[in-house]
Amino acid sequence: MSDAELQQGPLHAVHTELGATFAPFGGWQMPVSYAGVVAEHTAVRETAGVFDVSHLGKALVAGPGAAEFVNASLTNDLGKIGPGQAQYTLCATESGGVVDDLIAYYVSDDEVFLVPNAANTAAVVAKLAAEAPAGVSVTDQHRDFAVLAVQGPRSAEILAALGLPSDMEYMAFADATFGGQPVRVCRTGYTGEHGYELLPTWDGAEAVFRALVTAVRAIGGEVAGLGARDTLRTEAGYPLHGHELSTEISPLQARCGWAIGWKKPQFWGREALLAEKEAGPARKMWGIKALDRGVLRQGQSVLRDGAPVGETTSGTFSPSLKVGIALALIDSDSGIAAGDQVEVDVRGRALRCEVLTPPFVPLHTK
Repeated sequence: MSDAELQQGPLHAVHTELGATFAPFGGWQMPVSYAGVVAEHTAVRETAGVFDVSHLGKALVAGPGAAEFVNASLTNDLGKIGPGQAQYTLCATESGGVVDDLIAYYVSDDEVFLVPNAANTAAVVAKLAAEAPAGVSVTDQHRDFAVLAVQGPRSAEILAALGLPSDMEYMAFADATFGGQPVRVCRTGYTGEHGYELLPTWDGAEAVFRALVTAVRAIGGEVAGLGARDTLRTEAGYPLHGHELSTEISPLQARCGWAIGWKKPQFWGREALLAEKEAGPARKMWGIKALDRGVLRQGQSVLRDGAPVGETTSGTFSPSLKVGIALALIDSDSGIAAGDQVEVDVRGRALRCEVLTPPFVPLHTK
């Protein structure tokens, strides 16, 4: 896909002004880095960083019984939360694969706001729209709202500087205003740190973003791009659709069984997932930490005694640990467990690695 065909978010000109480098991701032209991936990553772990992730999808399910319909469709149990709370959930296929993972905002019994991944928004909207009962509408609002993530141990200070709400439980949200414009603030994130995701309007995003940049830099934080977002989420052991989750990789294989309402009578993929749970997944996601110098990347073979037992799904250099790390799907019948050693085929060289249960670093989300 050429640059001319890539979609741009509402802040593209601002990122150019800030000196960002860009790369394609999910059909969008995304800022990858400003001050450098390691500096941005470290800022999020130690102080705070602000990300523009407006490429993420947005969709509204509205009408009488909207929450009940979403609960009968997506995997997690919306009955466990209520208005003003959000939930990580999955849109599964009937065979137990994953169309997408997303955040559902429970606004009311008759309104649920969804934030899916950029490339999968159309598929999620189409699947929901095809199943929606009379009176329930499913609207793609991809370009109605921006998404700005403020992440790090001092992120609450950033929101306070803008007069936005920050004192809320993990996965709770509140509707507020900034400069007279609406902005939804949720205690969520994708870094493993205390953080927030803000949803201003698409057209009102620039004022909020510029204020966030000023506040973040005032405490020694950084504007952060897609590069740091990936190293942070990999250290946290968070799956990325297309890597650790896909129509061919089930929630159970990706260690996301906790996001399934097993006691619910209905959700897409229920029978297939129940059968997989009973039988045990044929493969499971593990963390891989290099014991020798080497670069771990997606698509490398994991070996035990020279025989393939799995494949890496994501790989990077960990700025926190100063070693190569990866997430990998490993065959369950290999008997591999945390603490075992394996090799990863890095361009023909067997790199010694340790297997561990993700995350690679302590999480501070709550």
